[in-house]
Amino acid sequence: MKITIVYDNTSTRDDLISDWGFSCVVELPNRKILFDTGGNGRILLENMCTLNINPISIDDIVISHSDFDHIGGLSHFLNLNDSAVIHNPVSFRGIKYPNEVKYYKKPTEIYPGVFVTGELGNREQSLAIKSEKGLILIIGCGHPGVSEIIESLENIGKIYAIVGGLHGFDDFKVLEDIDVVCPTHCTKHADKIEELYPEKCISGGVGKVIEF
Repeated sequence: MKITIVYDNTSTRDDLISDWGFSCVVELPNRKILFDTGGNGRILLENMCTLNINPISIDDIVISHSDFDHIGGLSHFLNLNDSAVIHNPVSFRGIKYPNEVKYYKKPTEIYPGVFVTGELGNREQSLAIKSEKGLILIIGCGHPGVSEIIESLENIGKIYAIVGGLHGFDDFKVLEDIDVVCPTHCTKHADKIEELYPEKCISGGVGKVIEF
């Protein structure tokens, strides 16, 4: 499994554009998933082009929640890809494209080994993928709370890694049993997480590639 961050507040390279928002591409053996779409479609597509990721190659789009910095690039993307299946939290409606749209309000296995939490806290869903080491959890902003997100998946497996925005999360003990943490985007206490867990914390930014 390979995760490539294509939209983030920071960048790992001068030829990639940083901007407020988050998006990453998850490459699996049989599927390629775009998680969120950042805040600006032009920036999203330029970064994907620079990273040699063809929008047409995306099979699925998972939207965490409807804040602008996570869906701002969706229309631009769908103008190029009208076949990707869109997986939304149940409250995010109104997509007027020919793409198939599915809605989730509880944890659901959308493909073998690929899960969404469904909408938690009437706001947001996350993506989780099984690996040999445990679940790889991808979070948009973590509004429902990281503990709540982890608890929603406890019947599916143990979390091995967390990648994504953690907003104002400060219950740092929750990360003690997590092996890899990549705090991105809106994570207010990213420096504190790195200070407490230098051996497991890795930096994000546009262009960051994480392989499991």
